[in-house]
Amino acid sequence: MIGPSSSHTAGAVRLGNLARSILGEEPKKAKITLFNSFAKTGRGHGTDKAVIAGLLGFMPDDERIKTAFEEAHERGLQYQLFAEESGEGLHPNTVSFELEGATKKTQVTGCSIGGGRVKVTAIDGFEVELSGDYPTIITVHKDRPGIVALVTALLAERGINIAQMRVSRKKKGQEALMMIESDEKLPGEIKEVLGNIKDIYRVITFSE
Repeated sequence: MIGPSSSHTAGAVRLGNLARSILGEEPKKAKITLFNSFAKTGRGHGTDKAVIAGLLGFMPDDERIKTAFEEAHERGLQYQLFAEESGEGLHPNTVSFELEGATKKTQVTGCSIGGGRVKVTAIDGFEVELSGDYPTIITVHKDRPGIVALVTALLAERGINIAQMRVSRKKKGQEALMMIESDEKLPGEIKEVLGNIKDIYRVITFSE
């Protein structure tokens, strides 16, 4: 861990990394908002550099965290950092990301909950509870009967046990988001297999 606080540095790097994984490609533009404690002490604790480092794919023990701003410039990442000290109802160590890559966009909100542990709480407006501690599958799909059963059946056929699962929707019959964390490593073909299911619009997979 580089920095004075695991919550403000290691957790912030992990949140940046998770946001990068959810985007699914190299981020080109980023709007980042630090809330509450992150906003108040973020610069002194290096949280601002840590979230940028995570977006670049660095790990919490990477010495380049200290020069993350320069690294971002060299990599062509355009970013804006904002601080909001009164994020009502949010965890003290919360950050939100609005990311754009070459072909994709996403919005991710998460918090650092101590000891380097994190929780992603929202993806593109859907409520989630993602720890980043397990291999993960995220699908965006039509809210209709049968899709969840199809996905879990395909995982069972491949011997994949579900550690945690959550399905979130904004309105019945419209788009829904399913988040699955598994005990086993995900097979390489699973993204394509799930993407071939009717009414699944997007599949994201990544390891812990």
